[in-house]
Amino acid sequence: MSMVEEAQVLPVKSEVSKRQARPSSRARIIFSKLAHTPRFWVGAVTLAVIVLWSLFGLAGYTYNAVGLDVMAMNTAPTAAHWFGTDQIGADLYAQTIVGLRKSLIIGFVVGPVSALLAGFIGALAGYLGGVWDRIIVWFIDLLLVLPALYILIMLYPLIKGGSWVIVMVYLAVFSWMILARVIRAQTSSLRDRDFVKAARFMGVKTSTIIRRHIIPNVSSLLIIDATLGVGAAILTETTLSYFGFGVQPPDVSLGTLLSSGTGAATTRPWLFVFPAAILVITVLATSLAGDALRDAVDPTSGANRD
Repeated sequence: MSMVEEAQVLPVKSEVSKRQARPSSRARIIFSKLAHTPRFWVGAVTLAVIVLWSLFGLAGYTYNAVGLDVMAMNTAPTAAHWFGTDQIGADLYAQTIVGLRKSLIIGFVVGPVSALLAGFIGALAGYLGGVWDRIIVWFIDLLLVLPALYILIMLYPLIKGGSWVIVMVYLAVFSWMILARVIRAQTSSLRDRDFVKAARFMGVKTSTIIRRHIIPNVSSLLIIDATLGVGAAILTETTLSYFGFGVQPPDVSLGTLLSSGTGAATTRPWLFVFPAAILVITVLATSLAGDALRDAVDPTSGANRD
């Protein structure tokens, strides 16, 4: 090989060596772990299919959630009514799609919103410290000891007949406290780090320090909680609606469908089995994806289970 060819090869080898020596970013490491985690792909793909089904499942379908077929009341699943009909001729497939859509909206809103609340309030308490820390922690502990279900029961006469958005707001308000305490503890350790001290000495605002320096360092916890919170919110909303304290008729959710179909679970099982199966699959898919994400972010949580 001539000297000219060697001179051309050496920069290429040097660039390759630099790339090989360059440490992988945290996001790349996490994605690499997720790529080799089967349960993440099972949960993520299943959840994606469920979301797409809830959006486009009624495209081209003959019946809707409010229409009645008086000639096919209490009918088992057929080619016309895929999930059967109830006692008044309402199509269960259409109602299940609409109910799933409502439950998914609640879950995908409550999970991230509660994580953001936990991140902001917990970071504020941990960063400020002193009196403000004690006040915020006292407020968090107060919400933790308050029986959320009993409060909802007491407020039920006021929200009865109202929009399902009220239920969504209620779930978000009572879902962030535990993570907030974790974020507070993490922030207390970050407060004395050099980059935070430097920003404080430079006169950077507290809100800016929290947004630029604190939140990014606890973002992994927020992402995990937001992901797992989706399934938890769906399950909580379903439970409340099942007992009549959540989504109110004429709105439909998986909880209202389960509540109306429980009495006929043995005589007309399709009224209960289909909504229950959709609920179980949705919550399980969300849990699988969130659990895999937690293991990828925190190797000590049991990442070697696959």
